[in-house]
Amino acid sequence: MQVKLFDTTLRDGAQTEGISFSLEDKLKIARLLDELGVHYIEGGWPGSNPKDIEFFKAIKDVKLKTARIVAFSSTRRPGIKVEDDKNIATLLAAETPAVSIFGKSWDFHVTDALKTTLEENLAMISETIAYAKQAGKEVIFDAEHFFDGYKANPAYALKVLKTAEEAGADLLCLCDTNGGTLAFQAEIILNEIKTKIKTPFGIHAHNDSDCAVSVSGMAVYCGATQVQGTINGLGERCGNANLCSIIPLLKLKIGAECVSDEQLQKLTEISRHIAEIANLPQSAHQPYVGRSAFSHKGGIHVSAVVKNPGTYEHIKPELVGNERRVTISELSGVSNLLVKAEEYGVDLKKESPETKELIRTLKELESQGYSFEEGEASFELLVKKAVGRYQPFFKLEEFKVSSQKAAAKLFNSSAQVKVSVKGKHYDASGEGDGPVNALDSALRKVLEDIYPAIKEMKLTDYKVRVLDSAAGTAARVRVIVESADEKHVWNTVGVSTNVIEASWLALVDSLEYKLLKERT
Repeated sequence: MQVKLFDTTLRDGAQTEGISFSLEDKLKIARLLDELGVHYIEGGWPGSNPKDIEFFKAIKDVKLKTARIVAFSSTRRPGIKVEDDKNIATLLAAETPAVSIFGKSWDFHVTDALKTTLEENLAMISETIAYAKQAGKEVIFDAEHFFDGYKANPAYALKVLKTAEEAGADLLCLCDTNGGTLAFQAEIILNEIKTKIKTPFGIHAHNDSDCAVSVSGMAVYCGATQVQGTINGLGERCGNANLCSIIPLLKLKIGAECVSDEQLQKLTEISRHIAEIANLPQSAHQPYVGRSAFSHKGGIHVSAVVKNPGTYEHIKPELVGNERRVTISELSGVSNLLVKAEEYGVDLKKESPETKELIRTLKELESQGYSFEEGEASFELLVKKAVGRYQPFFKLEEFKVSSQKAAAKLFNSSAQVKVSVKGKHYDASGEGDGPVNALDSALRKVLEDIYPAIKEMKLTDYKVRVLDSAAGTAARVRVIVESADEKHVWNTVGVSTNVIEASWLALVDSLEYKLLKERT
């Protein structure tokens, strides 16, 4: 059984609140979708904005391996000839091999939104599809609001499909536009419909009831040969059906042919890449591709997964390009610690004094507010200190931070540090946009000459969380510092009632981690 993938990230996904794709963004995403093996890429609505017109011009120069580019439009407007409709003229001018044309299949929308007659709506659908077919296009007809329309007036909704079929549509895509249909409701409707149409059908589901993926899977179970969706479930309101869940669902659960094994292994990487382009962070808990999709925290879970991953994993993470992660927290048992130690190249024994002391230290630090799930580099340092595999590269003697704001001048921070390195004492000062930046600057003045590798790293993110808001300004804060070099990204953590001290602890761990990796 083959199922075609139809991606509308560049059209429906672009309607996500907070997203504004540039032309270059859209071209990058199109290349990634093609690499993933998507069969159809809906590039936009050329009749709605100049940027989409520019995309259809530019994409002609991009060599795609598998994907067909699709332009999107409504049917002709009521009361005019199809050849006189500017939207349709612009649609055909996009010169795409396939077009997606949507028409109303809910009588309520025809009379209350379009303000026309049911008969005129059928004529609009028929004439537009026929016109596009005469122009040599593959035509996908999107029956907008189909499921709601069928619930309200099944005879008319079916008549819309039959009209599109008779006009020559190559595929009838049944849309759950408001996202309110449940999977079992879709099954009932689809089983009734599929015996009354001859044209292949597809599914386009929205996620307003958090059922878009299940409705899409049910549609394929009922015979749909095309699934429409977006990467990471982007889309208006609650988003569209998430292709990052649908693709593995089709291939690994249903056994449908949609992408190759090699393409499936790129899914996590492409999901995260498109999230970066969209500037909307990917959810860590997203199925299949999220950072936490195969993470294990509870000690009982980890113990079982070490013996057989199938105990708590429904698929092998590497099939979708993801990886198994074991996290460390107050819920962790010895199993978690042993697994992490092995990752760090440390041979710990279950009953050893070092292991027992590490468990005690871990629980104590987490009771203070440390979170090693978010600061794993700090935890690796902690483990290696406990077994004598690590000695600090420098030691703090003293630091001082001050900030100044004068009239209209920019806020400025300065820092002075006294540290010892290899038995020698050093003083340095630095300035920055904030106290952490100033501390980093001062430390680097000392350390970069002694440890040149530090020049390769930079701080890429900084987060502060108040742990006990009831304590007011005396509350503990947790600081997470993300750092990166050309090859790696790592997170470190510091906790204190003083945000500067918490920041210092995380900053020092970040530098120490970089130096430790360079030495090993």
